[in-house]
Amino acid sequence: MKVTVTPQEFHFVKFDAGTVEAVVSKLADEIGFPAGDPLTVDIDEKTPLGRVRIESLSPLALRIEGGALEDPTAPRTLSERLTADVLGRLLYRAHDRLSGGFDDAPDEADLDFLQNTAWDTACMGRLERLGYDVRLPRRLYIFRNRHGFTDVSDRVFARLWAADSLTWADIVAACAETAAAKQPA
Repeated sequence: MKVTVTPQEFHFVKFDAGTVEAVVSKLADEIGFPAGDPLTVDIDEKTPLGRVRIESLSPLALRIEGGALEDPTAPRTLSERLTADVLGRLLYRAHDRLSGGFDDAPDEADLDFLQNTAWDTACMGRLERLGYDVRLPRRLYIFRNRHGFTDVSDRVFARLWAADSLTWADIVAACAETAAAKQPA
């Protein structure tokens, strides 16, 4: 992909646009985006918050609040691991939405906590298989907090984590399965 990072020069944080561009370019290539397609990554360096979103699918544009990419041990400093983690998850979501299997998925803002967590699990599992450090125990804990601390939840997590491809129907089914396991008998 032809990646453009804005701003090119950071003034409030110690980020490097070239580093972000290199991480995103590598991820986009590994995930399977076409080489010539444009991708814009707009980073709001003025906020320590960490919201991230897909602004547009065509052309692909991501909006990132600077705190999402910061090294938690060195404030205002870029973390390459978190950059790969955050942007890899967004790129997998965008790739899924462009695949045709997520045509009936609601807009990002309309996803509930269960759907968000289930989809993130599938994205992060694929990212781990590309060789990125995505902190599996942390992801499992987040999943359990949303979907329940049950054997069913753990099986659904393992299935989503191992999935190489999936559809929106798979996410909905996974959420229904964990919700049913939390219901009293």
